[in-house]
Amino acid sequence: MSIARIVTVQPHVLSGTIITIEADISRGLHSFTIVGLAGKAVEEARDRVSSAIKHSGFPSPKSQNHKITVSLSPADIKKEGPVFDLPIAIAYLVATGELSYSGDTIFVGELGLDGNLRGVKGILNIVTAASAAGYKEVVVPIENSLEAALAPGITILTASSLSEVIAHLKRDPSSTQNHLRSAPLTAVPETWATGKTLLEDIRGQESAKRALIIAAAGRHNVILVGPPGTGKTMLAKAFQNLLPPLSRTELLEVIAIHSLCERVDTITTTPPFRSPHHTASHTALVGGGTHPRPGEVTLAHRGVLFMDEFPEFERRSLDALRQPLEDRVVSISRVQGNALFPADFILVAAMNPYRGLEDGTKNLARAMHETYHGKISGPILDRIDLWIEVPHVAYETLQQPRTVKDETSEARTAITTARVKQNNRLKGRGIKTNGEMSTRDLDDCLNLSPEVESLLRQSSERLNLSPRGYHRLIKIARTIADLAEAEEILSSHVLEALQYRVPTA
Repeated sequence: MSIARIVTVQPHVLSGTIITIEADISRGLHSFTIVGLAGKAVEEARDRVSSAIKHSGFPSPKSQNHKITVSLSPADIKKEGPVFDLPIAIAYLVATGELSYSGDTIFVGELGLDGNLRGVKGILNIVTAASAAGYKEVVVPIENSLEAALAPGITILTASSLSEVIAHLKRDPSSTQNHLRSAPLTAVPETWATGKTLLEDIRGQESAKRALIIAAAGRHNVILVGPPGTGKTMLAKAFQNLLPPLSRTELLEVIAIHSLCERVDTITTTPPFRSPHHTASHTALVGGGTHPRPGEVTLAHRGVLFMDEFPEFERRSLDALRQPLEDRVVSISRVQGNALFPADFILVAAMNPYRGLEDGTKNLARAMHETYHGKISGPILDRIDLWIEVPHVAYETLQQPRTVKDETSEARTAITTARVKQNNRLKGRGIKTNGEMSTRDLDDCLNLSPEVESLLRQSSERLNLSPRGYHRLIKIARTIADLAEAEEILSSHVLEALQYRVPTA
């Protein structure tokens, strides 16, 4: 008997680490040891692998009087999940001489006690990492075939049981092994979100609808402020239907993140929409844990993070939004390790300006500051682009019949046109929308007329805008100009942008 070596991958967010599994069989009292910083699920693979091998027509490892040692290297990387079941089983069979194999195929999959292969999380990350490392072939459970096929440049072999994998390695002509090559992403149709709430379903609130169209066109953060029952949640749900479909790169990023946290059963280009409850823990929202895991801000990457009852979230959770809102990433530091997770999302916050019953207050900003003094910090408000007030709608407006005007389709057309203009303007800079522009991008890509510069200077002095607020004002004005298909920013665009500034009181 000799040492057998099989390769697999430990998935991470947007990446994976190549793991070499070594199996050694030696004489002695029976034992089955897995070493190499294995998590609980990996240690439990001993029983799953033993049963699966027995039900696949081979002697069970537990019935043999020998010592089994399985090593997972690099040994300093935490190994988690059931992805190691199949490669451990193959390594054992090769070590005992039941199989002869010395190829460079990647093996991934969870084994049932009967030897059937079950789907695992993080399959796209696994296949992408294998392809980047130069491997040409990967064996995955048939349940993961659709997701695995998205990775380019590698052959996907699907199997439903350990017996099928063994037959394939033995080159048994009776094998039912399926060969699935990478499917081009163009096979995934570009689809807009199909939520139940559309713009035309909302009576009134025309100013709020206009602001949401601006936010969707330029990927700006917004806060909806108004008394209970005025339609803030409906507006947020309608906003989901205004975001254009994900591009190829964005789709792969989103699936890679969600695949690591949950099973991906459908492939869609619709941007994610995450709506955590205000009682969500700090770790659930931002991410973390002993071995850092992504939170809601990362699951909302390339999509929308809707935070209803915004001030009711933990204060430290709200303050933790500073980094992702500014840098579009979230950094998690722990003794066990550090992680940098992507968090490029549009924040849609909604809140009531006061806790009690409505008292006719018109100055919603002052009511908010008085009620939640110190809860929502100035730096967080300074990172929100659009302040949208959602007042009560007149009963006459509510009683009007539903409009036949297709507001959502018209908004989508305008947003798509604006996105194309932004993409052309920012081509080669690594960004696509106005909301992502840095101060250097503003200087290099925008030419402001003397009239507009004068208006911006006067507005900044009167409103005491911070440098961030000043630059944010220019970005919003540029998005408004793009929606109007204007080549230059006009004074009217700046004046409209000023209506959406976050008031101080």
